[in-house]
Amino acid sequence: MKLKFSLLIFAFFLFHNSFSQNKEYELIVPDLTNPWGFTFLPDNSMLITEKAGKLIHFKNGKKTQITNLPKIYVRGQGGFMDVELHPNYKENGWIYFTFASSEGKGNGGNTSLMRAKLKDNQLINKEILYNASPNSTRGQHFGSRIAFDKNNHVYFSVGDRGNRDQNPQDITRDCGKIYRLNDDGSIPKDNPFVNNRNAKKAIYSYGHRNPQGMEINPFTNEIWAHEHGPKGGDEINIIKKGKNYGWPKVSYGINYSGTKFTDKTSSPEMKSPIHYWTPSIAPSGMAFINSDKYGKWKGNLLVGSLKFQYVSRCILKGDKVFKEVKMLKDIGRVRSIEQGLDGFIYIGVENLGIVRLLP
Repeated sequence: MKLKFSLLIFAFFLFHNSFSQNKEYELIVPDLTNPWGFTFLPDNSMLITEKAGKLIHFKNGKKTQITNLPKIYVRGQGGFMDVELHPNYKENGWIYFTFASSEGKGNGGNTSLMRAKLKDNQLINKEILYNASPNSTRGQHFGSRIAFDKNNHVYFSVGDRGNRDQNPQDITRDCGKIYRLNDDGSIPKDNPFVNNRNAKKAIYSYGHRNPQGMEINPFTNEIWAHEHGPKGGDEINIIKKGKNYGWPKVSYGINYSGTKFTDKTSSPEMKSPIHYWTPSIAPSGMAFINSDKYGKWKGNLLVGSLKFQYVSRCILKGDKVFKEVKMLKDIGRVRSIEQGLDGFIYIGVENLGIVRLLP
């Protein structure tokens, strides 16, 4: 009798542990292919970009496709990318998007920033605020994330478009940069290179490879961004005005073939990352936990891994990553992460959908 009872208790604990392991999250928006970006409207419904060129409004369990989108150039890593609301969205209705566009000089496409308004399930009042040029038929490194600071400047990232030897270190060229604009697309008077006659005046920082995560740190108001390295050398950086982040002059990575392209991991003239990954995790999406829903996790930074298919919970001490904890292991390629209006963390996973992280 005691043996049977012990076996029952053992079976119960096995079942309970198995059940608990599967309850790290709950699926909120099912059946998405590549939820590159998403944001929450004031009614807590969601706007979701699908990389292949769709914009979805998810409300009360129903998906509605938004029409009258811009023409989107879908190639390789390029397509419909990030979406973000203006901080004063309730008053002005502006929604901001980044996407790959074939408009402008040259064949192929490059990253564009647009704002528009939403009415009757279609975009209206569309305005292109920035169009990186020239176009390229290369399929890699479009970026691109969007963030707003407390002064309503809009920041967005554009990758180096696979041209590491010309674009990132040259402020007269687009790509491999993080840009800052006023919310109407005009150039802020205090941008770092406005007085450089030949520079791209929208540039805020340069020397980037392919930033696919960017957030304003809600505790310090600093801009944090991460970017893909090559084979090794993914980085987290704190973005400062006018600074050079080194790509490809300095890096912790190597060529995919295994050869080196630089012997330097740092330089006095360039900003070093606050954290780097070797081997690469292929980071995409990031969010700070800024609510009380997750107890002691408040203040942690979450970063998605495309390559290893998990979420890294980065425990911070000041501006350093003190420790990493892997969460949602093997969930799938993590593409986007946001904190919702309800204080919960939501995560976009390729070929799954958007899940809510349970406390």
